[in-house]
Formats: sequence, C-alpha cells, structure tokens
Amino acid sequence: MTETPAAGARPSVVVLDYGSGNIHSAAKALELAGADVTVTGDKQAALRADGLLVPGVGAFRAVVDQLATVQGAEIVDRRLAGGRPVLGICVGMQVLFERGIERGEDVEGLGQWPGTVEELHAEVVPHMGWNDVDAPEDSVLFDGIRGERFYFVHSYGATRLDIDGHGPFSAPKTTWATHGDRFLAAVENGPLSATQFHPEKSGAAGIALLANWVRTL
Repeated sequence: MTETPAAGARPSVVVLDYGSGNIHSAAKALELAGADVTVTGDKQAALRADGLLVPGVGAFRAVVDQLATVQGAEIVDRRLAGGRPVLGICVGMQVLFERGIERGEDVEGLGQWPGTVEELHAEVVPHMGWNDVDAPEDSVLFDGIRGERFYFVHSYGATRLDIDGHGPFSAPKTTWATHGDRFLAAVENGPLSATQFHPEKSGAAGIALLANWVRTL
C-alpha cells in the first residue's frame, strides 16, 4: 500500500541518474518547485518515490542504451502500471515513443506512446532558444502559464501522437510548438507527462510548470 505524505510534507522525486547530462540543474529546479529531490540510478528508490523525472540530452540511441544500464524501461513500466507519475524532459520525452530515426538509424524506444521521433524540417536545425507553445485550456502542467515561452534545444521531435482515450488512461492533453514542423512540445497522459523543452532552463515559467507537476504528486 502506498503511504500518503503527511500534511505539509514535500513530495519525493527521484531524478533518474543513468549517465545523461543535465541532472543537477533539473534537480535544483525541482527543489525550487517544492520537491524533496534525490539524484540516483537505484531501481528501488526510483520505484518508491512519489515522482520520477527522466532527463535526457544527446542522441536517441545513446539515451536508450544508457537507460538500459539502470533498467530504466522497467522502472518506467512498473511506475505507470501502478499509476505513479513519471515526467520526461527533452530526449527523456523522445525515448517514450516507439522509435526514433536519427542519422538514418532506426532505434526502438520505450514504446509508451505510438509514433516516431524524426529530424525537424526547418531552415535552421537545431531548434535552439525560446519559443511559444500552444497548450490546451485544461492543461495541468501549464496552469497559470499558458502564455509563457520556454527554452528548447533539439533537432528531433514527434510531429504526431495517434492515441485516444480507450486505453488505461484518458486521452492525452497535447501542447504544440512550431519550428519548421509543428511538433509536440509537451504531453500529459495520465501519470505520464513529458516536455520537449527544458523547464529547468526556462526561468520562472519553467519552475512554475515543475511546481504544477509536483503538486499532482
């Protein structure tokens, strides 16, 4: 049985440490957002925490391979099977899809969402810098910050999400951005959420988004 945190307690969040960069800035941002944060690759700690953050920078295959060293796919699967929240960031979002195609290489992802991550068709790649997002009015992540801009650093993205509400969770809430292609900037799908942008690099708006997620824990 999962224990309910005591009144006033800060929710526990594990930032999954599997060798990807960006770990400590994400941890600091989560602390500012109201979480009690542990950075670890320990499986049991990742399963026990109120929330799990899966960061990711670099190549799709490298992140998938590095996640395998800490049983990342199993950790995500087991948490979601129990309805326990997971948040992916940047490539940590991308690997949640079925596959990624990068430099001609087709790599299997974690398969939590259908679809393929591919290179954006734009005049300038990577997409680097601040951009607007189009979030749904009922978004939890973007509550109170729907008009804010967020910081992106990526060359690849998912341009569609073919999923409805007939599975174990309700139909996902999707947030979009445009850089050449229109692509998914964020997804909220039951206990599984993700952002293509970096909240930890997005100033006050990014901290507010993480705080919105932490409050759901």
